[in-house]
Amino acid sequence: MEQTLTATTPIIAIVGFEDDQLSVFINCDFKDRYIMQFANGIKMVSAWQTDNLHIVAIISFSEIMAPGGIPLIEALKKKGLPEVPFFLVVNHLNTNLSKLALAAGITDAFKLPLNPVKIEKKVNFLIDNQSKLNNISQPKRANIKGIGIAKRAFDLFFAGTALLVLSPLFLIIYLMIKLESKGPAFYYALRVGSGYQIFKFYKFRSMYVNADARLKDLKHLNQYNIDAANEKEPAVLNHGLCNDCRAYNKCQYPLFADGIEWCEKDFRTEKKSTSNSAFFKIKNDPRITRIGNFIRNTSIDELPQLWNVIIGDMSIVGNRPLPLYEAEKLTTDKYVLRFSAPAGITGLWQVEKRGKGEMSEEERLMLDNKYAQSHSLKYDLKLILRTIPALLQKESV
Repeated sequence: MEQTLTATTPIIAIVGFEDDQLSVFINCDFKDRYIMQFANGIKMVSAWQTDNLHIVAIISFSEIMAPGGIPLIEALKKKGLPEVPFFLVVNHLNTNLSKLALAAGITDAFKLPLNPVKIEKKVNFLIDNQSKLNNISQPKRANIKGIGIAKRAFDLFFAGTALLVLSPLFLIIYLMIKLESKGPAFYYALRVGSGYQIFKFYKFRSMYVNADARLKDLKHLNQYNIDAANEKEPAVLNHGLCNDCRAYNKCQYPLFADGIEWCEKDFRTEKKSTSNSAFFKIKNDPRITRIGNFIRNTSIDELPQLWNVIIGDMSIVGNRPLPLYEAEKLTTDKYVLRFSAPAGITGLWQVEKRGKGEMSEEERLMLDNKYAQSHSLKYDLKLILRTIPALLQKESV
């Protein structure tokens, strides 16, 4: 830590750790490598690019699906930064999450509490042998059936035309949202799409900005978890953070909009039982605004995703991209198939079951798998024609 930093000094970037957590790394012998602390991945990437740092390894304190995990790996790839050993320090780890992390490019994950000797040996070995390791093929993701030139051309034409034609409606909805409640009209959240790729998912805001604060009081209404009503509510935690996030002293699964940040899910119940439903949906949800209820029932809230189609994150038809906390529960062989299909605005389960009564989580996942096995442009056109009647259903979704 006391050595002089030069342009050629090899740096080990320590991301997301507080000052009092650095002692474990300071006590390690990383040879001639300099330890540099960063508050988060964004600041690390910015310094790496602007200061032309010689970073040779990254150690990030984050859960695998949280912003400092796979999303950070994806951001480094998109920025074209050098590929270096990437280590995670996590609270939660299992076999399926480990496979997902390795497939995404994470070199290794350490579960708390940390062992300095193990960290020192692994980090030094993997940095010293990085060139050899680059020649070893990474574990393969789920085989992804490409969308093809015809489907991509259709997506661009359909999304571009829709954005142009619907621009007056966008303006009206924007004004109505702003007039009814405080907060931004648009927001984005991190979502997991085809091949477990993580991207920014855009929507019109349909809930009050503090909607997450009420989620813990509504779990018993979850239509995907009929046994939830019989479960005892956990004790309220201090500082408004769940067990998953308290270790980081900040929310690990945020939503973002115009400088406003709020939590996507109340994690006090998410880790309570591995048998809990991966999905969360409530009928007549009181967190939804009046205009929000209208745009949800007509699927107008989904229209900003046309931009996701334009930039290639999504297709018009596909399996719905999932929040990170849902996707990390669907890494078993039984459900991984759904991630081999394109992420879409509408899809098979929407037209098959929407408005026709309650649908179990198992049914939804099976329909996702069915689409992944049979999607094509011809099949998509049929689903688009069936989507319009589905939008006219009476059930509040």
